[in-house]
Amino acid sequence: MKLDNLDFASGKALLVDKPYSWTSFDVLRLLTKLTKAKMGHAGTLDPLATGLLIIATGKMTKMIDQFQAEDKVYTGEIKLGFTTPTFDLESDPIFKSETDAINNEAVAKAAIIYTGTIQQQPPAHSAIKINGTRSYELARVGIDSKLKTREVTIHEFRTEWNSEQSVVTFRVNCSKGTYIRSLANDLGEALGVGGYLKSLRRESIGRFSVADAYDMTTLIETIKTLKLEQSNSNEDN
Repeated sequence: MKLDNLDFASGKALLVDKPYSWTSFDVLRLLTKLTKAKMGHAGTLDPLATGLLIIATGKMTKMIDQFQAEDKVYTGEIKLGFTTPTFDLESDPIFKSETDAINNEAVAKAAIIYTGTIQQQPPAHSAIKINGTRSYELARVGIDSKLKTREVTIHEFRTEWNSEQSVVTFRVNCSKGTYIRSLANDLGEALGVGGYLKSLRRESIGRFSVADAYDMTTLIETIKTLKLEQSNSNEDN
């Protein structure tokens, strides 16, 4: 979506390609500071993930719940043979098993187990609140939060095995509330060798695609340019 004016109050859906290592709140905080507009984001992305983040402004913030309810498409890599406490690279990998016996057929069969409507265990290192405390805060001090499973739907779980790197490249189309980190961990468990999420990119949310999103540098420059043009126009008048 092309940004051609600064009328954020009337409502815009800004499509942002979230950079690696940024939190979703980092993006929101910078854009709020730059525009002075009311904003919210539709669906958190972990810091180590990249891809589509919808920033709703003004009256469009009323649509956030609707955006969050949409199905999402992710691509990425799952490293087999190792596990991590966080199910991703937020914590250090721990060797579990050799992957010599793994092949493409075995990975595809394991993926079928997690296709369709399933009960998924959220990661202990997640933002889910337990009696007002984030689960990841409890996990960091060694408290087992025992999160309840939740029903999610995996519409598609396509995989391709790279034996040289012990990595599964994947594409997932899933419902709201799906934890791709849990999916990576579960796939590794099903194969008996362990696994963690090595990389993740959100490709789409409903009809919105990352192909139409701004990278942060371009979006910031676009807003600054529009502000300058608006200032010059006001001076002329």
